[in-house]
Amino acid sequence: MYFATFSQDGREDIGILTKSRDKIVSFREILGQDAPETMLEFIENFNPNWLEVLENIDEARGIELEKVKLEAPIPNPRRGIICLGKNYKEHAEEISRAGGGQEGLPEHPIYFCKLVDRAIGHGGYIPVHSGVTSQLDYEVELAVVIGKEGRNIPREKVEDYIFGYTILNDITARDLQKQHSQWFRGKSLDGFCPMGPYLAYKTVVSFPPELDIRSYVNGELRQNANTRDFIFDLSYIISEFSKGITLKAGDIISTGTPAGVGMGFSPFKFLRSGDEVECWIENLGSLKNFVR
Repeated sequence: MYFATFSQDGREDIGILTKSRDKIVSFREILGQDAPETMLEFIENFNPNWLEVLENIDEARGIELEKVKLEAPIPNPRRGIICLGKNYKEHAEEISRAGGGQEGLPEHPIYFCKLVDRAIGHGGYIPVHSGVTSQLDYEVELAVVIGKEGRNIPREKVEDYIFGYTILNDITARDLQKQHSQWFRGKSLDGFCPMGPYLAYKTVVSFPPELDIRSYVNGELRQNANTRDFIFDLSYIISEFSKGITLKAGDIISTGTPAGVGMGFSPFKFLRSGDEVECWIENLGSLKNFVR
């Protein structure tokens, strides 16, 4: 099942995609007055009994996707994004070669937070922020959405705490990242969190995920890997991070990006106004955005 936040005629709504993924049916059409109004509310109050109802929707009631605007699945993450740095071996190596950090693979997960004003959805615009940065970079990542509150989660129980998965483009201002000697500001400018196009329920993906992951800039393949290449897998990440920290329903963990980012090339291949960036992950769809 694939869920989405969408807007039509100035109203934001949430719904489920039909099996063909070319239409969407509003939860209000299915669940009536019990329907949640936002994706966060849906996740927080998720009722397993809804699954059978949602799986048997009348597809004739759907709205064609081309008639709506897909927003980020969770447009306003309540606690920002929990991010992983250098979680693919080849990316860690390319960052070191580019002078972006210490050499060698991390011995422990590198966590940081990405502040999000509002996540942009499929087809949305990434601001170029001229005068603030001249080194705009892309990073395709698998994002995991937590489904229920938990702390000190055992590794063998991690899947129980996952609600679903989506695609996240961890846009980064490399010059700000280097200038401030940390990652928070360089990854938190407005518009730096494209996400979507949908939120896939966890049954769509086998656990642990082994998904092909790619990015393209103006049709040119830049990143090409598989999530089996994680240095730290999902069970380790979620269990380890939750030691002494309470994860809440709706929290988003972005799991790192593979090699092929703009700063990994010589010369650099940073984004420019007018570029089209596509992030694709197997089973999760394609997230396209434009720089302007």
